[in-house]
Amino acid sequence: MMRKASLIITGIVIGAGCATLGQNARLLIGSPAFAAAADTYKNLSLFGDVFDKVRADYVEKPDEQKLVESAINGMLTSLDPHSSYLDAKGFKDMRTQTEGKFGGLGIEVTQEDGLVKVVTPIDDTPASKAGVMSGDLIFAIDDDNVQGLTLNQAVDKMRGQINTSVKLTILRGKDREKIEVKLTRAEIHIKSVRSHKEDDDIGYIRISQFNEETSDGLRTAIQKFQQEMPGDKLKGYIVDLRNNPGGLLDQSIQVVNSFIDHGEIVSTRGRTADETQRYNARAAGDISRGKPVVVLINGGSASASEIVAGALQDHKRATILGTRSFGKGSVQTIIPLGGANGALRLTTARYYTPSGRSIQAKGIDPDINLLQDVPDELKGKDDTKGEASLKGHLKNGEDEKSGSQAYVPPDPKKDKQLIAAVEILHGKFKPQTAEQAKPAEQPKSKISN
Repeated sequence: MMRKASLIITGIVIGAGCATLGQNARLLIGSPAFAAAADTYKNLSLFGDVFDKVRADYVEKPDEQKLVESAINGMLTSLDPHSSYLDAKGFKDMRTQTEGKFGGLGIEVTQEDGLVKVVTPIDDTPASKAGVMSGDLIFAIDDDNVQGLTLNQAVDKMRGQINTSVKLTILRGKDREKIEVKLTRAEIHIKSVRSHKEDDDIGYIRISQFNEETSDGLRTAIQKFQQEMPGDKLKGYIVDLRNNPGGLLDQSIQVVNSFIDHGEIVSTRGRTADETQRYNARAAGDISRGKPVVVLINGGSASASEIVAGALQDHKRATILGTRSFGKGSVQTIIPLGGANGALRLTTARYYTPSGRSIQAKGIDPDINLLQDVPDELKGKDDTKGEASLKGHLKNGEDEKSGSQAYVPPDPKKDKQLIAAVEILHGKFKPQTAEQAKPAEQPKSKISN
């Protein structure tokens, strides 16, 4: 059915083009626009010819639906690492995930050099409990090589019925040490916001990703802290965005608005006016009552996490502490195709912090750069390469930057970044070295209020 529709549409367009050429030949023969259109029709005709040849002459009868879907996905993945085609099942899974619940292993992934790369394991999931790390490359799933698979196909292989097992072959670190991990699939309930008190006077808020529950979860946590630590007893908040791969744009905007009540939060700029928008804070949106804030980021903090960190940094509303973030500065729009045809995940805009910074392939540099102490067995294996390392990424000038450390110690007592955040809010922070305390260059342009 998809093939027939494509032919009808193409036929109508080609027919109209030929009629116009006959009536206005003197005006259009030299027209660059017409030449470009003619090239497009020629290429579409070439695709139709190849499709027909494959369908008729391939050694085995091919699945025509898969041929079309693969062609579409190939077109989209050639644009950038974040555009792709979602079939009906993938589209359903994506919607389920943004609602905060899905089945699988609990790994946020992207694709790099034909392999599946772990952006971050999600807290309290089979992946995180088995020791899967940010930056790991998944080489094989149940001994089947992932090279040649699309990202969606690889994800489908990792998903399955609850309580069934799957074996991942992982390449880790610069030397690509091969590690095999056996995991048991589970229903992943993502509680995107977790919170607790630090030292009885600081509200610690961990945001693991931005889904439909995030802003409500944050507000609930803040209100609970205000009740438990009234008045001056509450010294401030730590917002932990380390290894948070991002999520929904509107949720990141609402999170920022929970700490500011005026000014721009983020702007998006695309090819068309529809994709160019500015998002401003609502008056009376700051429910934190102006308390000091420290935001923790690292090499696994991406996308929506970087929107939050960048906005609070530009507004000088928070101290950003940790290591440089991932550098994903693009916005993807999910475009449903109707019926059982799935959806397009298409990069439609870049986003900019309030001061006009694009963090694409550069990341957010923290105000205080502080490295963790890494165990000997993990040294050299704890860094992410960042957006700038992804094949086909959107370029952003000549000063693109690689990734950074993404290790977070499982023991809070050994978490130097968390300890430093507590000391900052207590007014006791004393950097041990100049390198650890080196501030990032602050933006010179003004914030529009």
